[in-house]
Amino acid sequence: MSAAEITTWILSGLKVTLIVATFATAIAGLSAVALGTLQHRLGGAPYALLTIFIEFWRSSSVVILLLFFYYVLPMIGLRLDAIAVTALVLGLNVGAYGSQAVRAALESIGQGQVEAGVALGLSRNQLLLLVEIPQAIPKILPIFGNEAVEVIKGTANGSLLGLADITFRSKELMQITYQPGRIYIILIIIYIVICAPIALLTAYAARSTKIAER
Repeated sequence: MSAAEITTWILSGLKVTLIVATFATAIAGLSAVALGTLQHRLGGAPYALLTIFIEFWRSSSVVILLLFFYYVLPMIGLRLDAIAVTALVLGLNVGAYGSQAVRAALESIGQGQVEAGVALGLSRNQLLLLVEIPQAIPKILPIFGNEAVEVIKGTANGSLLGLADITFRSKELMQITYQPGRIYIILIIIYIVICAPIALLTAYAARSTKIAER
């Protein structure tokens, strides 16, 4: 097969890849902010339980989690399709890593600013929304961009569940034509074309934010 034919075949799975990546990125972003903020604010037993939850998602293999959610959960009556399982597992895995960046960014805010907010009569929630989060955003923006890239690359694991994404289409084509070199080179190029603009835009946004702060 020609390079053009191979590319066309692989791109037939692009829609699935983008759908999974979109949902997984949304889950990753929301969970990172929620988990990081809660870990920053909680203490005692709730903090310990939350930390265990975060470390579970950080420490577990994505592949094992995919197989568990897809094949084991139906045994107890919870059935999710391949798109939902892949988006959920990738989102929570990447979000757990991102939560540590959010927590660290919030904890880096000077205590003096927090005390000044308290002196002005701001509540804890107002301090978070008006003082801490606005200053944390420039610090976590590059991390979130990198996580979006990781999510897109991680969608390849969904092919293990029969998810007809670009990686699945590549494997499918390789079994038909047995041209692994050409097929996987094209697959790598496709991933680069998808991910590189996100990385560049994130870097540009981070630089712009730093310049605006000066």
